[in-house]
Amino acid sequence: MEKALTKVGSFWISKKAKEELSNISEDISSLSNTVEEKAKWIFNKLKGKPAKALTDLLREHNLPPGLFPKNITCYEFDESKYKLIVHLSSPCEVSFKDASVVRYATRVKATLSRGKLSGIEGMKTKVIVWVKVTSVSVESYKSDKVWFMAGVKKSRPKDAYEMPRDGVKIEEF
Repeated sequence: MEKALTKVGSFWISKKAKEELSNISEDISSLSNTVEEKAKWIFNKLKGKPAKALTDLLREHNLPPGLFPKNITCYEFDESKYKLIVHLSSPCEVSFKDASVVRYATRVKATLSRGKLSGIEGMKTKVIVWVKVTSVSVESYKSDKVWFMAGVKKSRPKDAYEMPRDGVKIEEF
């Protein structure tokens, strides 16, 4: 019995390792072809930390730094394709000071451009019922509104998203 369990366990570990290596190789091949960019990406991936804080990246793109919770695990940003992936340890919910509530999956994907997160996957907001957020934007640098597209376009005060808040763990996204 012990030998059978050992074989099953080693098979499962081998399978998971192959999947993880496959995912990493897909990530690497999806980057641009320059060796320098690949080396930088691999170094940051292995190091477990991006070059700058997510809040700084959001500020550089004219978005409020508190759009994501404090307790993110890490993030990845592909500058050549403007793809942002934010990782969290578990699904969570954040209540903001304007009484709005946003839910985050363990992985949030989006395209990051000047003043806008578009094509968002893994984010919901409460508008009577939970609705998928597809984009978040700030129309100009001096604007005091953040626009959430979640079925309808809804404006919220920008200052409610100036500070990252702790996410409260939820069972399901």
